[in-house]
Amino acid sequence: MNIAVSRSAEEPSARTQVQWSLRWENELQLADHAELADFFRNSYGPTGAFNAQPFEGNRSWAGARPELRAIGYDARGVAAHIGLLRRFIKIDGVDLLVAELGLYAVRPDLEGLGISHSMRVMYPALQQLGVPFGFGTVRPALEKHLSRLVGRQGLATLMSGVRVRSTQPDVYPNLSPIRIEDVLVVVFPLERSIGEWPAGTIIDRNGPEL
Repeated sequence: MNIAVSRSAEEPSARTQVQWSLRWENELQLADHAELADFFRNSYGPTGAFNAQPFEGNRSWAGARPELRAIGYDARGVAAHIGLLRRFIKIDGVDLLVAELGLYAVRPDLEGLGISHSMRVMYPALQQLGVPFGFGTVRPALEKHLSRLVGRQGLATLMSGVRVRSTQPDVYPNLSPIRIEDVLVVVFPLERSIGEWPAGTIIDRNGPEL
């Protein structure tokens, strides 16, 4: 799960009113992609220049392209974002349909205001997609952040000790086409219980992460 969580030197004095919109990818216009690309550069930039590079120009995705987005807007424009893509993954060779979540970011000046909790706006949409599980991956260092966001509310289960194989988002002459990561897996039980999530320590995306 591409995720940007940064600290801001700015301390806003009041909570910002954020209005959320669920947008299918075909509904976005060029101006929407340009605004989102600028938002991602500003959000991912503080975590490292390399993380902001995929969003050069008007590109509003980093790896796989989402099919559905939850976009939060306030008076200054895009405030927060999370994307979704239905896909099949393999868990120790077992095929499983999931709705992958990624491209999670909150504008740096809003960090600490609780805006990330509004990402739960995506959960009702997840329940309507007819998939057994929502799925995402994050760095182990973000376990406490994700626990506050979804774990304590019982929306998701966090799993450690899992390796995920993905393809690079492009072909690079100096890099292996396959990337293997030790990550924290986030599972949202939807039409099945968490007990029906296949046991295994290797997950294959067979494509780039969202």
